[in-house]
Amino acid sequence: MSVYSLNSLNSVDSFSPSVSRGTSRRPTARPTTTATSVAAQDIICAVSESRGVSSTIGLAFVNLATAEAVLCQICDSQTYVKTIIKIGVFEPSEILFMNTAKESKLRYIIQENLPDPIFTFLDRRWWSEKTGHEYVERLAFPEEVDSLKVTLGGNYFAACCFAAVLKYVEVELQRSFTAHSLRIRFEPSQGSMTIDLATIVSLELIQNLQNAKSKEKRVKLTARYNAVEDLATKEDMFVSVRQALKGFIDADKVLTAIILVPTKRTIQYVEQSVNNVIMLKTYVSAIKNIFQALGAAQSDLLLTIRELCAPEGHRSIEDLIDTTLNENVAYQSKPLDLRNQRIYCVKAGVNSLLDVARQTYKEANADAIELIEKLSGMFEVMRLHE
Repeated sequence: MSVYSLNSLNSVDSFSPSVSRGTSRRPTARPTTTATSVAAQDIICAVSESRGVSSTIGLAFVNLATAEAVLCQICDSQTYVKTIIKIGVFEPSEILFMNTAKESKLRYIIQENLPDPIFTFLDRRWWSEKTGHEYVERLAFPEEVDSLKVTLGGNYFAACCFAAVLKYVEVELQRSFTAHSLRIRFEPSQGSMTIDLATIVSLELIQNLQNAKSKEKRVKLTARYNAVEDLATKEDMFVSVRQALKGFIDADKVLTAIILVPTKRTIQYVEQSVNNVIMLKTYVSAIKNIFQALGAAQSDLLLTIRELCAPEGHRSIEDLIDTTLNENVAYQSKPLDLRNQRIYCVKAGVNSLLDVARQTYKEANADAIELIEKLSGMFEVMRLHE
């Protein structure tokens, strides 16, 4: 009987996993599946297993696209049903195992039940409980550190997997998260149940029966229909929302790019970092417009969105940006315009060395323009004599 965990199904919305697999390199795209018809993401999973008759499985998933981590510890059967379901829902692009698990039963069952999994085998020392707790201390949100440490204190294998997956990201992928920027969530195996495939289909938990390609689940459609009706019957609000959304950017991509940094920084990375901060400023500015545009909203979904866009929620970020960046700075799509935004986005007086460099750049540009005009005049005179 095909079964899915109810808790695992709920994880799909909050963690939206879907990526592609290959055989010779790390994948970048994945075809849509029934379980996860969402945008492609890059998810790394680490697995560990206890010794003995009773199987306790530790899992850690890190989503590099959204800077999220999900940790699990599962008391499973000899067929590893719960483990396969959990991994299948998140669909990691790469699965990390210890070197000693190359010939393990768990590895072969995962290989048989998941489509073309990519396995990477690492030294056992990467699975360190102490290192896992250190990562929690350094990367988790400050208000969540204590509760996560208590939780992981009784889940040894989950903590070890967390250490392995983050060490792999740092050493092999040469990227690391900035302090207190990783959203970490522990999902216990208790309190869940399994549902057979026929029931899943009937309840439309993971796929819409009316349109198989639709990304919407039946249980969420009513709220969205009400939101559409609200917009359709209020033309002024609809036009205002459309205008406000023009300034929106891919916020998840920008925020993740800011907090997930390479271990070796290049000039290209520094330039892109400035671009990311400018995009963040543009995004924060656009939030205010959405809040104002939804002033006449009545549907529950639009009211929730308006509440999320309330000025109180992003005022601290806006104040921090305003202390450094000029007010009229905005992200530009044309390369020359974007370069000028990068050069002059920081206010004068914030960094004296930057001010000197900008003045030098300005004078060099003026000299170049003067030389171009002089040469143009010379060649024009030569053409007249000819």
